Amino acid sequence: MFENQPKGLWALALANTGERFGYYTMLAVFLLYLQANFGYATGTASTIYSTFLMMVYFLPIIGGIAADKFGFGKMVTSGIFIMFIGYLVLSLPLGKDMVAAGAMGLALVLIAFGTGLFKGNLQVMVGRLYDEPKYAQNRDSGFSLFYMAINIGAMFAPTAAIKIMDWAQASLGVSVEDSYHFAFAVACASLIVSIAIYYIFGFTYKHVLASETKKKDDDSLERKDFNELSPAETKERIVCLCLVFAVVIFFWMAFHQNGATLTLFARDYTQTTSEGLQSMAFDVRNLVACIFVVYASFGLAQSKTFKGKLISLGVIVAAISYLFYAYNALEGAVDVKAPIFQQFNPCYVVALTPVSVAIFSWLNKIGKEPTSPEKIGLGMLVAALGFVWMAVGSMGLELPLTQGDPATEGTRVSANLLISTYLILTFAELLLSPIGISFVTKVAPPKYAGLMMGLWFGATAIGNQLVMLPGIMWGQNLSLVTIWGVLAGICLLSAVFIFSIIKKLNKVS
Repeated sequence: MFENQPKGLWALALANTGERFGYYTMLAVFLLYLQANFGYATGTASTIYSTFLMMVYFLPIIGGIAADKFGFGKMVTSGIFIMFIGYLVLSLPLGKDMVAAGAMGLALVLIAFGTGLFKGNLQVMVGRLYDEPKYAQNRDSGFSLFYMAINIGAMFAPTAAIKIMDWAQASLGVSVEDSYHFAFAVACASLIVSIAIYYIFGFTYKHVLASETKKKDDDSLERKDFNELSPAETKERIVCLCLVFAVVIFFWMAFHQNGATLTLFARDYTQTTSEGLQSMAFDVRNLVACIFVVYASFGLAQSKTFKGKLISLGVIVAAISYLFYAYNALEGAVDVKAPIFQQFNPCYVVALTPVSVAIFSWLNKIGKEPTSPEKIGLGMLVAALGFVWMAVGSMGLELPLTQGDPATEGTRVSANLLISTYLILTFAELLLSPIGISFVTKVAPPKYAGLMMGLWFGATAIGNQLVMLPGIMWGQNLSLVTIWGVLAGICLLSAVFIFSIIKKLNKVS
């Protein structure tokens, strides 16, 4: 994956890592903040949370239209500055009254709009790095690295949010409610780092920005290179994509419960302390060591030189030695706070991406690799399995409102339930998210490529809005088995639908 990549990839990926680190630091505690600071009911807090997610994924459509007119580079930098203002407002402890709620609403709009300008347009810039023939064949691996960079930022975010809040409460004596604003301030700092990386290393991708005007002039010539599709073929492809978008809506509705009902489950139903081997999972440094072991193992297997194999072996030994040291240094139980569970999904993505690439490369060599639509269907099946697993683990637990009251709290379950659930959902994500984007770019009729990618984001936005529904069910005091069962059923029905039209989808892919 790392060989023969354009230098601009690293600059843009690291700039994106900084921005995503701030975003996920804020997101890790946002739902909890809404309840702790404003006292919102679960349904209301979930609605605000999901509406914000919807805007974050809907506004890249507007950002793309603006970029076509004003340029991608200008929109990326404008987006960073607008996001900064939004996070700055959110980091101000304005209290709990209507003014504070209004300021929070303004901050969310600014963050969503800034993200809309930044998110999709930065990805377009990354894609244009691979327009050069010498890099063209590495486009997929380049985007895998870019996707991993997003998750590296997300992996450290929950720990950063918890640590800064604990520090503010212990060292500055601020209340729990006000300490959330310190977590939001982390996003401001990360954006400063992000914009610094973007400008300092701008020389590595300046040719992309310089070519924007030329690209517009050459559009008419490029269109001639496309194989013209008949109206019937164009219609068939658009219909197939829209059918996939319909399924994608329900995947993101289920998957993004990580910041909603799964976080509520972590707060109300999961044991608040952890001991022994399990407790090591809640220190992000140990997770990073495990990731080093995975990557170094691939390096050991794939290195073509003795020196390369020796370095890889050294990394493996060092990482395992650190893990043994960390285990032997354990003393008693560690506190487990709800937001920390959100580190597992990005950690799994970073660790499992090379494993996923290797598996599908091997299947391709023996002629048994699933098609892109088949992978999407399998992703929905795996997501359904994740929520079936949650339903099984939740049997016998109290109703949400009963459990949420300290006076009537019942049994709490092992953290292993959520840790394993996030592993299952990550497998689903790797099957669906990058594969879905690839399917869109491959199938979309050339003259509607921008619109189709915009609709992909639009489908994601609708799914994020629907994230609120399980939260509302939680607030209505429905049983956990019912809530997880509904999510599992939706994913299962979506998978059945995909496989029912698989021949139609395979035909156009």
